[in-house]
Formats: sequence, C-alpha cells, structure tokens
Amino acid sequence: MKHLTLLALALTLIATICLGARSPYQAVLMHSRIRGRPHGPNVCAMQKIQGTDKKYFTNCKQWYQRKICGKPAVISYECCPGYEKIPGERGCPAALPLVDIYNTLGVAGASTTQMYTDRADLKEEIDGPGSVTFFAPSNTAWSALPHEILDALVSNVNIELLNALHYHMVDRRLTSEDLKHGSSFTSMYQDFDVHIHHYPNGIVTVNCARLIKTDQHATNGIVHVVDRVITAISNNVHSFIDTDDDLETLRTALAAAGMTAMLESEGQYTLFAPTNEAFEKIPPDTLNRILGDPVALRDLLNYHILKHMQCAESIVTGMPMETMQGTVLEVGCDGDHMTLNGKAIITKTDQLGTNGVIHYIDELLIPDSAKTLLELMEGSTVTKAQQMFVDAGLGPLLSGSEALTLLAPQDDAFKGSMTMDGETRKLMNNHLLKTQLSSKSLYHGQELDTLGGLKLRVFVYRNNLCIENACIAAHDKMGRFASMLTVDKVLTPPTGTIMDVLKADDRFSLLTGALQTAGMTELMNQQKLLTVFAPTNDAFNTIPRPELNRLLQNSQELSRVLRYHMGDGMLVSGGVTSHTRMQPLLGDRLEMGMRNYTVYVNRVPVVEADLMATNGVVHAVNSIIKPLPPRVERAQSDGPAPRVRSTSSRVRKASISRGFKNEDLFQRVKNSRSSRTMTQRQ
Repeated sequence: MKHLTLLALALTLIATICLGARSPYQAVLMHSRIRGRPHGPNVCAMQKIQGTDKKYFTNCKQWYQRKICGKPAVISYECCPGYEKIPGERGCPAALPLVDIYNTLGVAGASTTQMYTDRADLKEEIDGPGSVTFFAPSNTAWSALPHEILDALVSNVNIELLNALHYHMVDRRLTSEDLKHGSSFTSMYQDFDVHIHHYPNGIVTVNCARLIKTDQHATNGIVHVVDRVITAISNNVHSFIDTDDDLETLRTALAAAGMTAMLESEGQYTLFAPTNEAFEKIPPDTLNRILGDPVALRDLLNYHILKHMQCAESIVTGMPMETMQGTVLEVGCDGDHMTLNGKAIITKTDQLGTNGVIHYIDELLIPDSAKTLLELMEGSTVTKAQQMFVDAGLGPLLSGSEALTLLAPQDDAFKGSMTMDGETRKLMNNHLLKTQLSSKSLYHGQELDTLGGLKLRVFVYRNNLCIENACIAAHDKMGRFASMLTVDKVLTPPTGTIMDVLKADDRFSLLTGALQTAGMTELMNQQKLLTVFAPTNDAFNTIPRPELNRLLQNSQELSRVLRYHMGDGMLVSGGVTSHTRMQPLLGDRLEMGMRNYTVYVNRVPVVEADLMATNGVVHAVNSIIKPLPPRVERAQSDGPAPRVRSTSSRVRKASISRGFKNEDLFQRVKNSRSSRTMTQRQ
C-alpha cells in the first residue's frame, strides 16, 4: 500500500506539472520552481553563465549538465516572477503589489525604459486607464545600443524615441501563455507587427530579443523585460539580401537557382547567408561547377535555409535542425558565439525580415549532395584511400559525373605501405561499383559489379552490413552523381574457391593433403557457401606425430575432425559479435566471439581472418579446434577457458594415455558410436 500511495503521489505531481505547464516556458518555470523549493516558497532556480550577466530559468537537461552554450553555469536562487522577499522570512512569500505599468517598469528592473518614457512624454499613456503589453528593454539592452543610434533617439524624443517605445507596446494584455510560437501582434507604432517565437526549450523571443523577465503584471497591463531594443521590420528576407552589397554573390546565386520568389513569400525561414568572402574561399573550379549545375546549386542554397525561424538567443546547446535541402545542420553556440556544425563561422546574427531571419556566415556550406566523389573524400577519415585512388589514375573519374559507388577504406584500414603496381590499380578499380547505391538499398546475397570486372557479394549480419570482407563503418555520403560508402577494411575480392585459397598458401599444405585424404576436395570446390576455420601446419604439428599419422590414415575420423572446422554459411569477421554461434558441418555448435579486434572460435584465436573465396571464407587458426567442455559451453567464448575439474579426471587421463591427448576434439568413443550407426543405416 505504501508503494501504491507513493506512486499515486508521484503521478499526481506529474499531472499537476503537466496540466500547470501549458507552454514550454511554463514547463521550464515549473522546473525552476521545483528546484528552488528547498529554499522557500516562490523561489526559482536560475542558471547564470559565468563571466556574463545572462541568466536562464533551468530546464532538466541544463540543470544536470550545469552548462549553457558550452560554458559553466552558476546556480542562483531568486524570487519567481511576481513575488518578493520579506525581511526575516524564508523564501519569497509576498506577491508584488499591483501598480500601473509606469511603476512596474521600475520594479521589474527596466528603470532606463521608465526614464525614457518620461522624456518622451509617454508616462501619462502608461499610467492611465487601458490595457497595454510593454516589451521593455532592460537597462543593459539600452547601454548595448551603438552610441550613434542612442544619440539619435534621445536627441529627438518626441518622434524617434516615442516611435521606438511605441514599437515595444501592444494595445492589449498578453501573458506568456498568449505568446504563441510564430504569432504576430500589431504594435502601437504605425501598426507594424512584433513577431513572437516560443521555443521548445522554454525561451520566448520578440523580434529575436529574449524575454528575460516575463509576466510582470500591472493594473493596466503587463510588462515583459527583453534583452535588447527591438526595431521595426518592414521588408522580407529577400529585400534584405537585395540591398546588402556583402551578399551580392548570394543574390546572384539565388536568382540563378530560381529561389528569389520563395524568399519573398510568406513563411518563417532561417537563412545562413554566406557573404561574398565566403564564396571567394571556395576553389574556383568547384564553385564554377556548382554555379553551372542547377541541381547542385539548389541543394547548396537550400542547405543554408532552415524550415523554421531560429533566433540566436533561442540556442543554449547544440541541436540538429532540418534544412530545406533535407539534411540537418548542427546549430549550437559557444559562449556568445552561434555555431554551425561546431564551427564559429557566424559573423552577424538576427537580421530580421517579415518572413524570417538572416545570420551571416563567412564560410560556404557545401552539402554532400553537391559534391563529387573526390570532394566527398576530402577532410574525412579516408585521406589515405583518396591518395591511393588518385595515384591509381582514378582522379578524373572521381571528379566526373558518372554514376558510381565508391567503397572507401578508412585510414586505419591501410597497414604499412602499398606499392602502386598493376595489381594495386586493379584492386582500387574493384573498390568502385558501376552504379550509385546507398547502404539502405543493399540486401543479403546481392551481387555488385565493379569497374574491375568482378562481382562482390553483400552480407547482412545482426551487427554489420558487409561487402565481402569490408563492412560499412560510417554513414553514407551521397554525392551529386555518385555515393561513398566508408568501409573498415581494404577490400579482398575473391579470386578462387576455398581449395584454391588453401593451395595458394604454404601454411595450409598439411590441411590440403588432409582434405584430399578425407575425400573432401569436391566439397571445397562446390558452390555452397562455407566458413572454414583452417588449421595451419603449426596447428597439425601440435598433435603428437604417432597420433597425427594414425589420424591421417583414418579417412572417416579425419573427415569428422575437418567438418567440425567448417561452418554452414558465410561469416566474415565483421559479422562476429561478442557471442556468435555457428553450426559446423558435423558436431555441436561453434562458439565465436570478438576481443581486442581478434576473432575467437571455441577460445582459439583466429590468426588471420577473411581469406575470401568464391564459395566461402577461410579463417586461419594455429590450433586444432575442440568442443567446449559442457560446463562452460554457455560462457563467453572470446578468452582462455578456465580449468575444469571433474570426478572423471582419472578416466580422462587414462584415455589420453591410450589415444589422442585432445580427447575433447576427436571424441573417440562418441564418434565411433556415430560411425557404427551410420554404417548400419547404410
């Protein structure tokens, strides 16, 4: 009952919060009140960025991270909006007395605005009857104005200053609940609108100025204190671009892409506007190619436009935002600097139009969809592969317009140096597929044609998607004409059957002889896919010579041993997880695992993986693989086996002295019974 009561109380608290928090701002305010509750009634927790005067009501994520815009935040506890302290009492128990807007400006910390209303003869208008909402600039906001602008306002108080103050006023009472995202309200200055944005993190802006004190109620209206002086907006985003010489190249590009009408239409856009300087930083060949390609140009420009309006003051942490081009930009902040994809390339923020906001950037953002293959490789984790492709004479092809898919090994896939000879050139050609694909279109068993004339197979595993021995290691990069799939290994195309692979490697000379003795050559050449854990000569040499000779003279027992080293199906190393099971052709399952980038099978390490064949794959082992003891069969298979003791140790020792020492492998008694059963069936 006690637990049920606690659960009911918790649900009631959650319901109260959810019902009480009717907007993102109210949700954040509620969270701040909960965090401040131990300090008394009506206390809110605030987070202040160290070294600045910026304060924020804290949401849950910010509370635990203790950071805003990447900078440490200090927690302070202050009276929630509408309340004040009483000397000698805990918390903020007293509600602020209701006074008119003029006096509320002073109470709310907007004394400079209050002073300017006096100078502009506005006092009578805001301390009399009626109902007004005043978005009042803070004292800091006025001091942050450029001196020439402030001088122009205060030198003409009856017109300029009065107009500026009227633009901060709406002729009706608007609480934070009324300030809906995307809404606009007619100001008291020539009916120009003020534009509201209410973000999911609880931040509310008016013309991109952040509300830092909301809902300061007055007898004749309400005051919201904002962090900057706002100015009237009369032109759309494109008109703004059309009149700024710093955006001349952007203006030309928008016209060439036929996007002028979009930025003149109604909407809520965010444009990260590259300056002329940003365009000049791009290599001329790349820029001319994009400007001359309408599809690439539209993708380029749409990559700079968000589908919604995002003011700089609304950003307190990095977050992905969808662009008109369809992919995302990581929009964040670092202290006072707004960032894109982690870079502080934004030079000017919050240039407002009637249908959106412009932020200036000094670097051009080129999406993958506007790049060639060679450009996709630049600045990524495949720089070594890029050089290899160029050295192989494939640079012009990678810069062209042919539909291709590039399998690009990441840098750590290259072990040592590779000589650029005929074989290496052929290998690099086999990393290029003849059509443009994405990893989402690949399926198990699919065959892909390469420029080198080979067919590569696709393998889909629970943990990986692989093409031959190489598995996808990063997200696809879809270029203008071709795509790049980053893989974790240099491709090893199959060149022959499993038997061909074994015969070509001197380490397997004893194994190839054993396969012939056991009559398994045809099996190694058939089309059915197999995974072979191939014992090297060193593995066979661990068997005492008399026992090895006896084994090699018994073709049936030799076949049973070898079949236990073969799995049904194709499993490359990239498909092995921490605990993977495979059914051998004969015997109990094989237990596989991965540790420190090494594959283990029944705790035997694979010394070389992924020797690819047309009908399977070979993994070299330096030990004969034995079945795991029953007591540890279910344990992790990627490390040395613990020593297992049993009451039958004497029996096992006697058996070992009479036969093979690796009794668990050959299971002489069990196998002989199986042999008799098979003979009877025949």
